[in-house]
Amino acid sequence: MTRPPTAAQRRVIDGADPGTGRLRGTEAQLAALVKRGLAFRHPRPPHDHFLTPAGHRIREAPPDAEDPARPAGPPSSTGVFAARVGGEEDAATAGPARAREVHSAWEGLLELRRMTNPDADTGRPCGWERAHLVRAAALALEAAGHRAAGPEGDGYRVRATPQPEAIAVYGPDTGVLRACAATLEAAGWQAGEYTEPRTRARYLLASPRRV
Repeated sequence: MTRPPTAAQRRVIDGADPGTGRLRGTEAQLAALVKRGLAFRHPRPPHDHFLTPAGHRIREAPPDAEDPARPAGPPSSTGVFAARVGGEEDAATAGPARAREVHSAWEGLLELRRMTNPDADTGRPCGWERAHLVRAAALALEAAGHRAAGPEGDGYRVRATPQPEAIAVYGPDTGVLRACAATLEAAGWQAGEYTEPRTRARYLLASPRRV
C-alpha cells in the first residue's frame, strides 16, 4: 500500500488552486510531490507546479482516510488511482465511491490536458496519455459509463499492442465496440474496427489524436 502524503504535503495539496490545481510550496515540497506523481512542473515559464489527476484525487479524499492515494480497485504502477482495463478480479465492484474516484480522475486529466497541451486544448490527449495509452483509454471509457469486463465478464478490455501509440479494445459484440469507439473519438482518440486474422475476433484499434 502506498504511503499517504505527509502532513506538510497534504497542506500543500489542500492549498492548491481549486480551478487550476496550481500549487504553492517550498522547492523541496513541490519536488517531493512530483517524485510521488502527485504534481507536475509546467514545461513553460514560469514553470509553476500543478496537481496531477492523482493529486486531485487526494485533495478530494478525506484527510483521515486510511490511504487516500490508493482507492478501491486495481493499483497502477505508482500505487495511485487506475482506471479499469478489463479482466480485473473486482471489476464488477461499483458504487458511488468508485464513481466519484473516476469522475475526479477524469476531471484531473482534462485539467492536465489544459495545462500541458500547447494550445490548452482539452479535447486532445496530452503527453501523459501518450505515455500511458492503456490507462488513458480505459479512463475515458470508464468515465463515460462503460463497464469493464470481469474475469469472465462481457465488458470492454483495453490492451497494449505492438504498434506505436495504439491500443486495442475488445468487447463481446460489435454494439459494445461501436459504443466504445464513439466514446474514444469524443475524448480525442481515433478508432477503427478490425478483425484478427487467426481468431476472427473483432476489436478496436485506437490512437490518441494529434490535431
